[in-house]
Amino acid sequence: MNLPGLIDVHTHLRVPGGEHKEDFATGTAAALAGGITMVLGMPNTSPPLSTPEALEAARAQAQADARCDVGLFAGASPEQIAYLPELARHAIALKIYLNDTFGPLRVEDVPTLRACFQTWPRHKMIAMHAEKQSVAVGIGLAAAYDRPVHFCHISRREEIELIADAKMRGLPVTCEVTPHHLFLTEADAVRLGPLGDMRPVLGTADDVAALWERLNDTIDCIATDHAPHTLAEKHSANAPPGVPGLETSLALMLTAVTQNRLTLARLIELMHTNPRRIYNLPEQPDTQVEVEMMPTAINQEIMHSKCGWTPFAGMTVNGRVRRVALRGAVVYEDGEVLAAPGSGRVISMSDE
Repeated sequence: MNLPGLIDVHTHLRVPGGEHKEDFATGTAAALAGGITMVLGMPNTSPPLSTPEALEAARAQAQADARCDVGLFAGASPEQIAYLPELARHAIALKIYLNDTFGPLRVEDVPTLRACFQTWPRHKMIAMHAEKQSVAVGIGLAAAYDRPVHFCHISRREEIELIADAKMRGLPVTCEVTPHHLFLTEADAVRLGPLGDMRPVLGTADDVAALWERLNDTIDCIATDHAPHTLAEKHSANAPPGVPGLETSLALMLTAVTQNRLTLARLIELMHTNPRRIYNLPEQPDTQVEVEMMPTAINQEIMHSKCGWTPFAGMTVNGRVRRVALRGAVVYEDGEVLAAPGSGRVISMSDE
């Protein structure tokens, strides 16, 4: 069975500053192994992608190393807000962190929010890390400025119901959920320990049920929030939050299809059509993902991500990626990544 090349609009590829966890070569190899042919990278790197110099350096590194197509977010920084017009020349979108994040990108003041909504090009998306009451702030800004806002990794019943209410009133908001928030709960966080710690933290069984209830009418896309850390870091006294997800996302969602939790057509909307529409991303001609619908155990020993682990290790899923073709070239087949570093494209979008 063939699918179009999938798009993950929320990944952390750790360049610059975290290359011991992941880099563009390993992160995009993991993407291809998971049937994903285009990824969007988040800006909370070290240094963050909040200056033209940092963004251009990251784009150059991606061009040298990426095996699939990559676009990069710019980060909203209160101290560097004057750079927004220049950042908009090449960034796919702007990311605003209203809740916990590492580094200097958290936005807590109204003047910075106003500057973002007034100066960021209207045809480019503003994406938000917003949890609980911060979702209401984002919805209010979308209404006040009459421009689209995309909410990242929604994880709670109260959040998805608020977004559903906003959509019913015609407000221009969209949202994503992660597979780990669909398939794991706070009970799994206890079982997994530091390997089950991420932001937002895992929800209750009722939160998970709410996300599944809204998968077909409110949620716009599935995004992994791929956030790898080494096992040594995760088992340290100061374990950072975040889990990898690029290689397991499609397999988990195919399993949901076999369980009649969504249709294959809806999966394609959530993982290809809607992500491309929301971020106005380019087409990838002659690109497809061949999957086999068969029971398969998730095996972290064969993962391509540099971190080498997954919170889903040992789980049996009902589908796997057999082959991926990108622009007519076979880039992944039967466990082997065939694409060379640098063969992917860095997406450049005009600010016009």
